Amino acid sequence: MNGTAAAPDRVWTVLELLRWTTEHFRARGIETPRLDAECLLAHALGTDRLRLYLEFDKPVVERERAAFRSLVRARAGERVPVALLTGQREFWSLPLRVSPDVLIPRPDTETLVASALDLLPDHGAPARVLDLGTGSGAVALAIAKERPRAVVLATDRSRDALRIAQQNAETLGMAARMHFLRGDWAAAIAGGFDCVVANPPYLAESERAALAPELAHEPVVALFAGPTGLEALEQLCRDVPALLAPCGGLAFELAPGQAGQVQLWLSGAGLATAVHRDLAGRARVVSGRAGVRRNPRRSVMFQADGGG
Repeated sequence: MNGTAAAPDRVWTVLELLRWTTEHFRARGIETPRLDAECLLAHALGTDRLRLYLEFDKPVVERERAAFRSLVRARAGERVPVALLTGQREFWSLPLRVSPDVLIPRPDTETLVASALDLLPDHGAPARVLDLGTGSGAVALAIAKERPRAVVLATDRSRDALRIAQQNAETLGMAARMHFLRGDWAAAIAGGFDCVVANPPYLAESERAALAPELAHEPVVALFAGPTGLEALEQLCRDVPALLAPCGGLAFELAPGQAGQVQLWLSGAGLATAVHRDLAGRARVVSGRAGVRRNPRRSVMFQADGGG
């Protein structure tokens, strides 16, 4: 494909471009070479992956190839994640806008959504839900989709992240039930929530050098918690139980090796806990449910800022 600009009479079809790019990505160590090639070519052509399969023999004109080449270079050379190159990621069957200001939603995080829905078993019941560190709004919007009478408060310390989350809510037609507020975790939030969820940073600083190069393009504050990786989770376990309504529940995403410690913290706060595993069988979420004796913390709601 590198020679196409010098040989304008060469005709490249969709299938030829996919084959060439797949091998190029595989040689560069990309984990999902064919999938990445399909996503980027579909984006360059302004279509979807299914259409590619229906048009394998379609010629790709130079203007389209130039756009595709730029995407391929960024993916293979700079290891920019596909989601950031296309500006979109699907999560819980929801198309979400993403940017370098937010963590790209992962399939593992759907375990967090499923755990939250278990805490809200009545599909048609009103509920107050709090999503701490919402990022793109992925978890909050997935819960809102499945619980149509839930009102969801989504918070983040990043003004830019909140702007992305709010745009996603508007695009998906859920903005009327969503509230976006800027703040740091549970600070200055009034209690009484039926469900509180969080996907906090849970990586230790010592893990930085071993991570995939793609993560360098995502916000550091959403990945690394501190020296141990447990810093944010410890704060959440300390502060969030007081935000729960009687019989309310919480669910936190974490690294598999952190589940036992988080259970100890939540049990110490008087919650009944459970561990939820992802599709690979790894402990991915710890949930907890409060008893009727718990009283919501009294506090003043922080002011909306930059997207709320």
